[in-house]
Amino acid sequence: MGVRLPFHILGTLRVVNDEVVDAPSAHKVKTLLATLLIRANQVVSADQLLLELWGENPPRRALAGLHVYVSQLRKFLSAALPGPERVLTRPPGYLIRVDSDEVDALVFRRLVHQGRNYVRAGRHEEASAAFAQALELSRESVLDDLREGGIVTRFATWVEELRLECTEMLVESDFTLGRHRQLVGFLHELVAEHPLHEAFHRQLMLALYRCDRRADALGVYQAARETITSELGLEPCRAMRELHHAILLGDDERLAV
Repeated sequence: MGVRLPFHILGTLRVVNDEVVDAPSAHKVKTLLATLLIRANQVVSADQLLLELWGENPPRRALAGLHVYVSQLRKFLSAALPGPERVLTRPPGYLIRVDSDEVDALVFRRLVHQGRNYVRAGRHEEASAAFAQALELSRESVLDDLREGGIVTRFATWVEELRLECTEMLVESDFTLGRHRQLVGFLHELVAEHPLHEAFHRQLMLALYRCDRRADALGVYQAARETITSELGLEPCRAMRELHHAILLGDDERLAV
């Protein structure tokens, strides 16, 4: 994207300053930083932080321990990113002060929002670019080593769901732009990575059909049906069944070729 983001939480937690990439060495300080960044510019109460760091059974002196970890985090950030104090005490807890273009998750969310707005305006070239930029920021598994508390776990789930939605919208915009041939390989990868995500099977079927590969499109349906039936005991969703029927009939009007 050409912009260097200081804070990264869409994969492995890291802090970037020029060419230096770093992170706190202590696990609980890393968890504290990730939690505050997830709630960037919002107060996270001490009770929420205790729950995130120690779960339902914190040690007797957990609050004192939290104060120590906050102090260590402030020291780490002042060395990694010199400037104004980032972590502020605000009753009933703490917040981290960041700009909207300093945290990859904030930029990710903004790009997806921009992409949706472009789609609504019929500006699919700009929508495709926004969705692609968003996905570039979120290719790693999110905070795998820090998913011990509810805030981090819920955030990771949210990112993974939004990433899938963003990918679907990118493909739909590229379909509108007539890029079905370029999408076939990408969609094969997505189907292999997400074998139970029916939207990607449906999109691959449509891309193949639009490339005059009707038999391959029908083969995708049969393979998807076998997977879904064996894994879930279900038939494919209505949208997939209707697309399969349209391909069998060669219904170009229904398939918008």
